[in-house]
Amino acid sequence: MDVFTLYGLNVIYSLSVLALVAIGLAAVFGLLGVMNMAHGEFVMLGGYSAVLASQWSLPWPAGLLLAVFVSAMVGALIERGIIKHLYQRPFDTLLATWGIAMLIRKGVEALFGREYQNVPQYIPGTLDVIGVDYPAYRLVLIVLITVLVGALYIWFRKSPASLKIRAMVDNPSLAQAMGINTQRLASYTFIFGVSTAGLAGALIAPLVRVDPYMGLDYLLSSFFALVIGGLGSVEGVILGSGMIGGLNQTLSNVFDNVVGYTGVLLLSIFFLWWKPNGIISQR
Repeated sequence: MDVFTLYGLNVIYSLSVLALVAIGLAAVFGLLGVMNMAHGEFVMLGGYSAVLASQWSLPWPAGLLLAVFVSAMVGALIERGIIKHLYQRPFDTLLATWGIAMLIRKGVEALFGREYQNVPQYIPGTLDVIGVDYPAYRLVLIVLITVLVGALYIWFRKSPASLKIRAMVDNPSLAQAMGINTQRLASYTFIFGVSTAGLAGALIAPLVRVDPYMGLDYLLSSFFALVIGGLGSVEGVILGSGMIGGLNQTLSNVFDNVVGYTGVLLLSIFFLWWKPNGIISQR
């Protein structure tokens, strides 16, 4: 029983982190049509922001705010300098953001080197969960991410701003004719998407090794989650993250990480053939 409880908690943790990373990519790719290959690098920037906050002896909330600020500023520069000229051109955004990803990685390498960086856990120790001692910080992350994703779901369904975003996605010309500033709205959506990636990087930094290439795995997993769940909906992100996270965790525990990634890749290929728009899609 303890083994199943531990396995279940690990799956929920993986699902939570992947959902937070993927929801930003869903906003950028699913709503704007921008294939942001630098999304993982914003996770990495969040991780290094947590490293700096730790070195400067800043409290945990300050480290999270620093990660969001750094990601938002870098995202704003990229959007205004490059991305805003490439909307509705997915392949061009893929090439442009691939180059941007390499520049960000090399820039971080120049500043911090290639060595792994570690961030101390702000909430050490374990808590008893149905007879299993589980890391307290992971439990805090599960609760925090659940609240954040729930709040985003409510906002996406109820807020006037989300209605404008959906109008822009459905018919940009009509939305602009109705007085919606689609350029500004697209810019805010892009910045929001990369900021959530930075926040995710800062949250997981105490649990992983922070290095310039840490974002690559999260980028691939997020794309796979969107392929399965569908674009442009919070429900699709959660469903896809659950299937990807659960399958990867199961196969990795039973076999190894290579088998886990292989299973995720095969599942994604199957869904590209069977349901190319994903299980739940708003596009």
